[in-house]
Amino acid sequence: SAASDVYKRQLLVLGVLPACGKADSVEKTEPKTALDWFDIKMGELTVRTQLVVTTPEMQRGLMGRRDLETGQGMLFVYAQPQQVSFWMRNTPTALDIGYISGDGVLREIYPLHPFDENSVPSRRDDIQFALEVKQGWFEFVNIKPGDQLDLEAVKAALEARGFDPLRFANFEN
Repeated sequence: SAASDVYKRQLLVLGVLPACGKADSVEKTEPKTALDWFDIKMGELTVRTQLVVTTPEMQRGLMGRRDLETGQGMLFVYAQPQQVSFWMRNTPTALDIGYISGDGVLREIYPLHPFDENSVPSRRDDIQFALEVKQGWFEFVNIKPGDQLDLEAVKAALEARGFDPLRFANFEN
């Protein structure tokens, strides 16, 4: 059953599932999705983030979500640095948006208000990442412009999602 498969995966993660005939199929894991969580450092702190990469994932964002906890966020990853803009259509949770340039440096932070459909554009045109977190989190944990996003963790998360990091600017090396 699906429930026993979930239980087996949990045991496998904990390292307590004995070897069995299904172990080979379990090792060939599917790529992670936009619903999976990744621990990525922003400044000196780790943020538990969901990574969104495709256009449909980005368009959905945190719409309808009320379950975002403190220390959790959603990281939007763009293939190329650009000017970006966010709004809060159908989004009931007050958020902050951090715009991060291609070199991983946090450049701008703005509050986003529930259901507000006014666009909040970046001032800069070299933004490659956007991090949405609960409103007030950046200030509460003293994350500010100039702090660094862990690009190696982003690269690993992209790979875990099944994306080739070489398709994204700043991951060529």
